[in-house]
Amino acid sequence: NKNTITMKRINTFLIALFMLAGFNLSAQVAISTDGSSVNNSAMLEVKSTNKGFLPPRVTQAQRDAITPAIGLIVYNSTTNKPNYYNGTEWMNYDGTSAKPLEIGDAYEGGIVAYILQSGDPGYIAGKIHGIIAAASDQSTGAIWGCLYTAISGADGTALGTGSQNTSEIVAGCSESGIAARICNDLVLNGYDDWYLPSKDELNKLYQSRVLIGGFAVEWYWSSSEVSNLIAWGQDFRNGYQSYYYKDGPHHVRAVRAF
Repeated sequence: NKNTITMKRINTFLIALFMLAGFNLSAQVAISTDGSSVNNSAMLEVKSTNKGFLPPRVTQAQRDAITPAIGLIVYNSTTNKPNYYNGTEWMNYDGTSAKPLEIGDAYEGGIVAYILQSGDPGYIAGKIHGIIAAASDQSTGAIWGCLYTAISGADGTALGTGSQNTSEIVAGCSESGIAARICNDLVLNGYDDWYLPSKDELNKLYQSRVLIGGFAVEWYWSSSEVSNLIAWGQDFRNGYQSYYYKDGPHHVRAVRAF
């Protein structure tokens, strides 16, 4: 009858499926656009001239919840980097550790000085962004520059405004050797996007000064201008922030965003 015929077809299909699955588990496999066979040394080879291989995309929290086998590969969507497990820890493909970043870690040309938190300008949920500080000072006595000249657009004090401040200072003040220009012209450890931190960014450096290291117990310049005469600085002896005449010499520590 009809039901018997249907069941026979289902059973036949299932047997064929299990046989095929068993074959695939023990055979080499090639996935290609040109019909070429798999390389003898590979269990799986993927070939294409216009397509890529897309591994599982997971957040860092999801990745850390996995019990990984050695060699497991994922794409870390929090750091936007592929990761693999070496049997001890997650690694980036450049050979650096892919453990969660912490303040004080060496990273992308300097030292992690701050990691953006919810409510901070530029914070994106599920992503890691923040501030990297150079590992040492760029000057022990640079002036802010252009006393008596107000620099339009260089008055930002919040997190995320230091880069714009620096660009405006460099464009609007032709003096050489000023704090912002020293940072703007810096090429360090392969990175050339350094800038003089804003008032609030400089304060983050002060708060983590021990973990970052290399700070003097002296005044440091920020890129935040107050007027044609004065700009914000910070005393790294006690954290006190105040304005100072722009022709005064202060220490300089460059930062970059990540």
